Amino acid sequence: MYAVTDPSTGQTLAEYPLLDDETLEAHITGGRAVQREWAGSTTPADRAALLRRVAELHRERRDELARIITREMGKPTDQALGEVDFSATIYEYYADQGPAMLTDETIELPAGSGAATIQQAPVGVLLGIMPWNYPYYQVARFAGPNLVAGNTILLKHAEQCPESSAAIERIFLDAGFPEGAYRNIYADHWQIAAVIAHPAVAGVSLTGSERAGAAVAEIAGRHLKKVVLELGGSDPFLVLSTDDLPATVDAAVSARFANAGQACNAAKRFIVIDELFDEFRDLFVAAVSKLNPADPRVPGTVLGPLSSVSAARTLENQVSQAEEQGATVIRGGASNGTFAAPVVLLDVPRDSEAYREELFGPAAMLFRAASEDDAVRIANDTPYGLGSYVYTRDAEQAERVARGLDVGMVFVNAVGAERADIPFGGVKRSGFGRELGRDGIREFVNRKLVRTLS
Repeated sequence: MYAVTDPSTGQTLAEYPLLDDETLEAHITGGRAVQREWAGSTTPADRAALLRRVAELHRERRDELARIITREMGKPTDQALGEVDFSATIYEYYADQGPAMLTDETIELPAGSGAATIQQAPVGVLLGIMPWNYPYYQVARFAGPNLVAGNTILLKHAEQCPESSAAIERIFLDAGFPEGAYRNIYADHWQIAAVIAHPAVAGVSLTGSERAGAAVAEIAGRHLKKVVLELGGSDPFLVLSTDDLPATVDAAVSARFANAGQACNAAKRFIVIDELFDEFRDLFVAAVSKLNPADPRVPGTVLGPLSSVSAARTLENQVSQAEEQGATVIRGGASNGTFAAPVVLLDVPRDSEAYREELFGPAAMLFRAASEDDAVRIANDTPYGLGSYVYTRDAEQAERVARGLDVGMVFVNAVGAERADIPFGGVKRSGFGRELGRDGIREFVNRKLVRTLS
């Protein structure tokens, strides 16, 4: 059962039944029929015009859309509004730039060698499997480029986000997309396995846990389906030098505790050069101590509840285990249901579970680095490789460290610098493939070579 359960009260507000298998089959085959007709009768510019209307509707309905995800997963109102706005920006970006990204490309050949052109065509029906932590943003970065490209979408959202997923589908219909171009599906895991295997489905994109990504990739690989995976992360935040340590600490707190720390690309491990470590630690703990979990509906709330009681318990167990295995809790506190007190861990042993795991919530780990090389070594000593943050006043050092980090993204002296026009994705156990920017629209198109001899 898909259900809206307000994490700040524990009250179940609405329930949505699963699709039966016959209806799901009709959605899949219908999506394929719509894709063939729609992609053949429209141009990227036509589809971009519809996507622009999707962006407009997000802005027109932003207050209600924000209220929905505050109910569903506890996102503070200001952050929820920001997510709606960023989603609209993504749709606008692909409405503006998508058609040009899909034009034929000419390959320059030596004189007398004929011609070679790359055509870009949609591949068909795509399945998107999206998480609860950013209910609109995750959908926008998958659906926006692929609808402009002429693919159609089956969207399986998290079980706790049925209201926002229905609201998104309504927006696409109200914007003028044909029924079946974007289809919200309430399906269980067994049904999703069948969707991936279905001959009419060309590919799948998942944002979620490492475990979910491995399961989806296994099924997709068995059926030779293209996959894009954006999975977990344990992003390092390296502090190597600074002219303004308090400002760097403020950035570090924002990088860790936005969305209650429930972000794959949140900074989770703070690696600080030895000469700055003690002062950074003291300022960081003092700043974190001012963060008190509060009602997400109250304007100005920074730290809301975690998404569910189970999420809070999981984090609490991870912190307790880390302490048992030798870490020191230098800032902590008891959770009250879904309202988790921020935690700061020090001296996390390399052989502990916490050193290798992703802490998905308001918990940070601090590490002392003896040198630049030591900081990079610690940063890379993880199975994950999504994003990273490097703070230094030395531009050459920033470039050197960026080249040494085994990650998909490096942000230098910046937090919250993600944009619609730059790619997002990771390496190692953080997944593969890219979303957003030009790279995002190329993941699910057939880049077809047309070679003509003179």
